[in-house]
Amino acid sequence: MLWRRAALAGTRLVWSRSGSAGWLDRAAGAAATAASGMESNTSSSLENLETAPVNQIQETISDNCVVIFSKTSCSYCTMAKKLFRDMNVNYKVVELDLLEYGNQFQDALYKMTGGRTVPRIFVNGTFIGGATDTHRLHKEGKLLPLVHQCYLKKSKRKEFQ
Repeated sequence: MLWRRAALAGTRLVWSRSGSAGWLDRAAGAAATAASGMESNTSSSLENLETAPVNQIQETISDNCVVIFSKTSCSYCTMAKKLFRDMNVNYKVVELDLLEYGNQFQDALYKMTGGRTVPRIFVNGTFIGGATDTHRLHKEGKLLPLVHQCYLKKSKRKEFQ
């Protein structure tokens, strides 16, 4: 499994567990556009910077069955990633400390979930909590069914496309 990072003009891709192009940081592009003076309405630029993280988070959550918002130095994040790895479940990890706008994403996660701590874990589009909550769901036998529901839903969508 390769970890890589790539850059595109004015935007940045973050680390992706699968090695494929991951999570485009559109906020960086919006900031670059606003800074260059190409954006005529400053208030809309600022609004875009505030809504971009929420939109990207929601898009990432809807595109992936399991998403872990993490920091590379967080032992609870490592524990959560290990749990999904041990269960052979693919997951998308977003390392907030490697993002240029990681603080804004963490602020957006706070607004969405009521907490700033990491990991912030979403399964099947729903926030399930942090590492302790995730382990509790696993011990109760509720975590894997949530993951399977998502995979079933995604496979049905592909059938009808």
